[in-house]
Amino acid sequence: MLDTDTQSSLHALAERLAVGPLLVLTGAGISTGSGIPDYRDTDGVRRGNAPIMHQDFVKSAATRKRYWARAMVGWQAVCKAQPNAAHRALAGLQNRGLVSAVITQNVDGLHDAAGSRKVIELHGNLHRVVCMDCSRQMLRAHVQEVLESENPALQHVHAVLAPDGDAQLAAEFLAGFRMPHCPGCGSDRLKPDVVFFGDGVSAQSASDAWRAVTDSAALLVVGSSLMAYSSFRLCQEMSRQGKPLLAINLGKTRADGLFGIKARVPCEEALPWLAERLA
Repeated sequence: MLDTDTQSSLHALAERLAVGPLLVLTGAGISTGSGIPDYRDTDGVRRGNAPIMHQDFVKSAATRKRYWARAMVGWQAVCKAQPNAAHRALAGLQNRGLVSAVITQNVDGLHDAAGSRKVIELHGNLHRVVCMDCSRQMLRAHVQEVLESENPALQHVHAVLAPDGDAQLAAEFLAGFRMPHCPGCGSDRLKPDVVFFGDGVSAQSASDAWRAVTDSAALLVVGSSLMAYSSFRLCQEMSRQGKPLLAINLGKTRADGLFGIKARVPCEEALPWLAERLA
């Protein structure tokens, strides 16, 4: 049973949603119910593997080898994931005109799968791969087929899954690992179409997100600690414009001082509750 403060916060969120459409910004917390691990604990402390840095990935074959070996094992968590009740409820709220657009930090594609429209993917999408040399684009599922064909010994390795299709894989499995190559130019410089740490959000995604903020009357943050500046700066801009900031998040966020309402409840409970309340 929800405590009094949480019930009060949810009722306040429902009242604001009923007024008119708002913009929604989502993070890893909305996808944990689909079996995809998140990055941080409730105190905002990062857990799991150290993040791969963009420059290391671009310049180092060893870094790319480590990434693709771990990603081959961890891909199952992403490719088998299905939208959960939170994704579906958010799509339903949008269909009823209560949500204008969705900006997501997630790279799992679950908002699209749930039926959300106007989804702005700040950090890209794991379901796509691009060659850094010839710019050829390919489906991640096709790259996975190549990886499994070239590295059959890794297909049945059990590893602890990490966020965004990563996995904790022992170094011993890297020795004989065979890298995927571009079917166009033959390069081994393949990269998932996502933003690594140290890289910047694409100009198009940044422009789309900024325009959505400018056009929206309020912003609801769902399942994000907002530790990534690309998302936090959107909250700062909403606040600068004097627009309401709301949140559904279990733990601390970088913008806690900016929220008018914050419901500390799991996304997969809060969003279906709101959808039913406003049906």
